[in-house]
Amino acid sequence: MSREPHIALFFTTFPKTSETFLQRDVLALQAKGLKLKLYSLWGGGGVFNGLPVHTFPKWRLIGVFLWHIPMNCVRRPRLMRDLFEGVTQRAPRSWLNFWENMLGAGFAGSYAKQLSEDPPALVHGAWAGGPTTAAWVLWRMFGWRYSSGAHAYDIYEHGGDWWLLEKLEHARFIQASTQMARDELLARGVPPEKIACIRRGLPAFPTLKTIRAERKQTLRIVCIARLVRKKGFDYQMRIYAALKAAGVNFEAHIVGEGPLWSELEALAAKLGVADHVKFLGQLAQPEVWPQLAWADVLLHTGVIAPSGDRDGLPNVIPEAMAAGVLVVTSPVSATTEAITHERTGLVAEVTLPTAWVDALQRLRDDDALAEKLQRGARAWTEENYDAHKNTAQLVACFERAMRT
Repeated sequence: MSREPHIALFFTTFPKTSETFLQRDVLALQAKGLKLKLYSLWGGGGVFNGLPVHTFPKWRLIGVFLWHIPMNCVRRPRLMRDLFEGVTQRAPRSWLNFWENMLGAGFAGSYAKQLSEDPPALVHGAWAGGPTTAAWVLWRMFGWRYSSGAHAYDIYEHGGDWWLLEKLEHARFIQASTQMARDELLARGVPPEKIACIRRGLPAFPTLKTIRAERKQTLRIVCIARLVRKKGFDYQMRIYAALKAAGVNFEAHIVGEGPLWSELEALAAKLGVADHVKFLGQLAQPEVWPQLAWADVLLHTGVIAPSGDRDGLPNVIPEAMAAGVLVVTSPVSATTEAITHERTGLVAEVTLPTAWVDALQRLRDDDALAEKLQRGARAWTEENYDAHKNTAQLVACFERAMRT
């Protein structure tokens, strides 16, 4: 008996609080009528919007080494030869990326029989690391069609994923969410017709907030980001110190968690701004919107981390733009695809605290500028960050990939 065609979506961890854009993708694809099966290679699990999230018990890796690898050496010697040659003849970008790829390959070997009982019409790796490795191995085993996401982390961290180009070569299409990512893949030789630049989006736009007159007395600043190097928080603390030195009265909320929390709290205290900066930790998405409603300005101080990792276009930037929160950003990565200086926000070099002080004072004092930027930002999001329009493009890519 034939079964309804479905797409198998592979994630690293799903659902994950800091990756709400992937949850929105699933919701939007469901709303478009696509049948989905969800698989999480590392963490997460449970049920998401009525769909079970199949998780990968790590103990099954024992069976991969004891059974699946020896069996496939006999049944699929060319695949196993290619995998062993790839592992032994090139150095991994990093040990983390090595294990991400091994996890993807192990998942494919362990789940191959189970997946083959109801083969997917398409496998989509949400990330180009472990999830797309799993999709690529299953393609080598069964010829199943697959596609891949390609995020800034996949492309830039330590020079990019270890097997990136091999995996993308046979993908039916590659979803990039920024022009920056698309341009980088083109520069690495990926054919342009394979890359679809499809941004994320909001399913509904919030009411545009009113510019607060009271910001002239106390400017409210929010930053929503993981506490990691690429977010440039050490520079941000110095911006707050420069604001205080300039006599600007402000409150700053930092929403997020990460390995730098203690270090940043200590730096805030050292710079004398601990009374102005509150670290709120990670908040669920429904709790983030009240922070945007509270704030006058969102700061994004992104940099290129020592590992090469950087942001693409953090989703919180267009979310803030849609809500009417003014944005000041560094010009790193794809942020300037959304923030055009003095049209949709302000741009300042992260190494120049005085430039940020000037930008924030302008947003505090100049009502006409604030209203102009707010209108421009909202117009950009309505044109570029509408989930209904953008998901329709993704659905078209999925449907085309399943047919051809």
